[in-house]
Amino acid sequence: MSALLTCPPDADAGFAPVENLPLEILELGRIEYGEALDFQKRRADSRIGGVVDDTLLLLEHDPVITMGRGGTADHLRVAEESLRRLGVGLYWVERGGMATFHGPGQLVAYPVIRLRQKDLHLYMDKLLAAIADVVRSYGLEPQLGLHGPGVWVNGGKVASVGVAVRKWVTFHGMALNVNTDVDWFRLITPCGNPTERITSIAAELGSEVDFADASQRFVRAFAREFFFTPRSGRPLHRPGWLTVSLRPEAGLRPVENTLADLHLHTVCQEAQCPNKGECYSRGTSTFIIMGDRCTRGCRYCAVAKGAPEPLDRAEPGNVAQAVSRLGLQHAVITSVTRDDLPDGGAEHFVRTITAIRGASPQTSIEVLVPDFQGNHQSLAAVCAARPDMFNHNLETVRRLFAQVRPGASYQTSLEVLRYASRQGLRVKSGIMLGLGESWDEIRMALADLLAHDCRFLTLGQYLAPSHAHVPVARYLAPDEFDHWKTTALSMGFTGVASAPLVRSSYRAEAMLADMTETAPLAAHTCEAC
Repeated sequence: MSALLTCPPDADAGFAPVENLPLEILELGRIEYGEALDFQKRRADSRIGGVVDDTLLLLEHDPVITMGRGGTADHLRVAEESLRRLGVGLYWVERGGMATFHGPGQLVAYPVIRLRQKDLHLYMDKLLAAIADVVRSYGLEPQLGLHGPGVWVNGGKVASVGVAVRKWVTFHGMALNVNTDVDWFRLITPCGNPTERITSIAAELGSEVDFADASQRFVRAFAREFFFTPRSGRPLHRPGWLTVSLRPEAGLRPVENTLADLHLHTVCQEAQCPNKGECYSRGTSTFIIMGDRCTRGCRYCAVAKGAPEPLDRAEPGNVAQAVSRLGLQHAVITSVTRDDLPDGGAEHFVRTITAIRGASPQTSIEVLVPDFQGNHQSLAAVCAARPDMFNHNLETVRRLFAQVRPGASYQTSLEVLRYASRQGLRVKSGIMLGLGESWDEIRMALADLLAHDCRFLTLGQYLAPSHAHVPVARYLAPDEFDHWKTTALSMGFTGVASAPLVRSSYRAEAMLADMTETAPLAAHTCEAC
């Protein structure tokens, strides 16, 4: 989840650079340290390049010990093998400071912001002041600088800081023990001080603290110290990385003429694709069969809804003619959802695949199918036609599924993918990001796909077709899509295309041709329900 903060015009001249400077609050949930470190570095690079605004990352870590530049092996009180048995990670990192522990119940904040005054000491003072404000808000008296940088309560250290800066952009940050089990700190010499007592807010208060509330208290304190004020988390405008260059109309005409002659529909046309010109100028298109009216009421999709026309029995042959005329090496066939048909249109898919095979046997075929309401007979028919790639999009995370895809089922979509995989097909699915999903929910959706034998994945930015559709919750920056590609591959996916404008059917041949790497992809299409 994310929110935006802005700098008011009367902010302190020492740390506030310009009016209305945004700060994104990005909650990563509970995340492994190495993954968070990788994303921090990506975000810092993006901030240095001016691609993104200042960001405050909020998270919890799985149990891990980190060693700053001043840390040594002597600061470990147990052998590394013992740490592995305990499930505790160990990282040597470039921040300042020595040994510290991160784990559940500890609020970690990594500010990735540009220091316009170029004063690291001032930045550190303000960061400590923000932590002290949170401690004070619980009725505790913070102490600063007892044994170096950090915050103490009643002589026990409650928060550590360790920051790094590159080209005056910060990363790493602070860790505040909210409900942390302080026994973990016995594994190390905290901050190099063998007599250091570690405590937590919960230990000092004698009761557990609401972690989400503590997180929001820190956000408010950080905003005050750095002269930011809250603003709505909804995006104000589409960012520059979603801008698409228009193609000359002349490049579109050969494809458009072929489609018109054969009375065919394409995703490019029906889903208001902004990259239609790019695909058409390359002589490619994704065909949408069974009409231009969908029987579902999905709230993300631009395809028209309503009672569909009867199937055009000539359509499979016409698609095959178009594939042959255009000389396609890879054809993607998708459809509207036809719940009005007993088989959901499965036979029509089979006839289309068969026709393409006959007219253009060298062309590889990908199908992007609806869920057929989970009907195994329909799925079996399509799978028996042996498409080179079987695609069915999950579209969003479990929590948002009913809102985005009413009339469909998250579990049914997963079972569709598993069924196709068990028939020996390559299986692909896609998820739209920016609907309000959390990082934890994205990770769970990827795990669900893997558990149901899906090994090919597309991730792209959701773009609302109109004000009547589900609104965009936020725009993810390119570095976040890069992060999810890395994460998905490390989880076990074979092929991943992840970028703001990636969609399932755009340059789908790239993923099929290369099982491990995909070129940057870009398009906005609306896929089958």
